[in-house]
Amino acid sequence: MEKVVYVMTIQLSLHGRRFREKRPEINHITLVVLTLLLVSMSGGCGKPKPETPQGVDVGDAGAAAAKVAEADKLYDGRENLDKVRQAVALLRQARIEDYGSFEAAWKLARAAYYLGDHTADEHEREISFREGSEAGKAAVRLQDSKPEGHFWLGANYGGAAKYSTLAGLSSVEDIRNEMETVLKIDEGFQSGSAYMVLGQLYLQAPRVLGGDVDKAIDYLQKGLKFGQENALLRLRLAEAYHAAKKNGESKKQIDYILSMKVDPAYAAEYKEAQEQAQKLAGELK
Repeated sequence: MEKVVYVMTIQLSLHGRRFREKRPEINHITLVVLTLLLVSMSGGCGKPKPETPQGVDVGDAGAAAAKVAEADKLYDGRENLDKVRQAVALLRQARIEDYGSFEAAWKLARAAYYLGDHTADEHEREISFREGSEAGKAAVRLQDSKPEGHFWLGANYGGAAKYSTLAGLSSVEDIRNEMETVLKIDEGFQSGSAYMVLGQLYLQAPRVLGGDVDKAIDYLQKGLKFGQENALLRLRLAEAYHAAKKNGESKKQIDYILSMKVDPAYAAEYKEAQEQAQKLAGELK
């Protein structure tokens, strides 16, 4: 149909020239009317893109899903940061293919957070947390009632705060709000990870911004109800006990972490937790 309209438009242009040469009395308005008719025809040629309930063009959902699946495989090998970078690039492409993809949005927020939290390049870190935050916001807009967008948005806020005093001062309330939203939606999400982030927030925030070691311990203990095998949660609890000068309790958590059986799906996180637990054990001595 688009080709037909294009041909008709060319013909109209040629005929218009002939009409003006042979019949000067023909008003150009006639040609304008015909042109508008063709424009209206061309407007109906294209099939409108489907939309999500939120009014976002979904684009090519199949192509986006294929890229998300490929990115998932790369993210499974996230101990290699080059694979994470490749996953981020694929998820960016998936977002372009389909801006209505919730999966592409929250998984981009997750991969960007991991890259930001583990890269040694300060510029890459800053870009990653910024991109992760934007992807998290997009996920929240698409599916506000699901925990993934809120969690990874809050995680990226926290990542930026961890490495920047200025970002930390401005993000405390944002992090708290996103994690409390996760708890309202799904208290046990990712083995109590929202409790872990809140515990870490209260542990690391300055007292003037609400930092409170006792609150940190309380949140982390609540998280254990859902994350007995969450190594990073236990690590944060060990750190909180150490900060509260409860080194006996801290050592119990360290011993548990070092004796845990590694879940292959979270091998990177287990390795990280065990390395930091060994370091903390040295401080206790």
